[in-house]
Amino acid sequence: MTELELRLEAFVKLGDLFREFCEFSNKSEHNQESTNEWFLKFDETITLAGHKNGWFIKENILFCLEKWGDLLTEEKLVKWLSDYDVDLNKPKTVALIMAGNIPLVGFHDFMVTILTGNKALIKLSSNDNILLPCVIKYLTHVAPTLKNEITITEGQMKGFDVVIATGSDNTARYFEHYFGNKPNIIRRNRNSVAVLTGNETSEQLNALGEDIFRYYGLGCRSVSKFFVPKNYNFNVFFEAIFSYNPIINQVKYSNNYDYNKAVYLMSEFKLLDNGFLMLKEDESYSSPIATVFYEVYDSLKELELKLEAEKEKIQCVVGNGIIDGEIAFGETQNPNLSDYADGIDTVEFLINA
Repeated sequence: MTELELRLEAFVKLGDLFREFCEFSNKSEHNQESTNEWFLKFDETITLAGHKNGWFIKENILFCLEKWGDLLTEEKLVKWLSDYDVDLNKPKTVALIMAGNIPLVGFHDFMVTILTGNKALIKLSSNDNILLPCVIKYLTHVAPTLKNEITITEGQMKGFDVVIATGSDNTARYFEHYFGNKPNIIRRNRNSVAVLTGNETSEQLNALGEDIFRYYGLGCRSVSKFFVPKNYNFNVFFEAIFSYNPIINQVKYSNNYDYNKAVYLMSEFKLLDNGFLMLKEDESYSSPIATVFYEVYDSLKELELKLEAEKEKIQCVVGNGIIDGEIAFGETQNPNLSDYADGIDTVEFLINA
């Protein structure tokens, strides 16, 4: 078995573990005597991650692991990588500077780095520095040769050949200053939007709630803005998403809702509010927690041109028969292996870097 085959096998085993662990976690009763030791380690890690970052509730972490479990199968991984000539890659050390907005947000970059035959030099965000180390422990357990290929550092990054860095628009300027002389992918703020026509079913609008509320709207694939026609009836939307109202019981979310509402009211902004989500007319894409911005469009054709002109700010467009490449309602948090952040093919990038 080649080194790359061993690496692929390790991620397949990780997918098996994710699926089995999620099934174990969803059971109401557990037989501790027959429990896989890695189930216990992951359970402890999830609890610790939640203590470290209050946004990382167990439900969302399990959702993340379940989605990765669905993707990390031999069939899907082999099919995905078959589009590339990975053997052309010249082994290099890839500096991975990860964000921490949602659980394991940098996992795809890490996986691509390893599966293309490179070493990973990782700097974790302080907001998400618990989960990936546990995942790496499992990978190096099933594939000990990876121990020398993966390094997590807290200090200054040295000895790397390529950089993949994810952050805000502000940190991107910093990254460009320090890493601009190396082959790089530097990611900035992006948000996702939904295009509504008024013809959506209540089921579609309810599914849109998943795109808005999953991970509390903190991901770049989270819908933070609507485009709506004139005289759009927001009551229909509010009725359709009412089932998500328990989110207001999450303390951090509730505090943000109260704070942002107070700011809006003091500024005398016009708001639409259902008690757990506010809608505010605004041209910006990045809305605060518990808020979705909206903008009125005159024609879908003009809107399509606008979205194309501002595509650098947009990660996903949710809609139903509106534009090419749109994502169905409720599906923004279910990317495929080939759904690359910012549309930049990281496998191709690393092979050619």
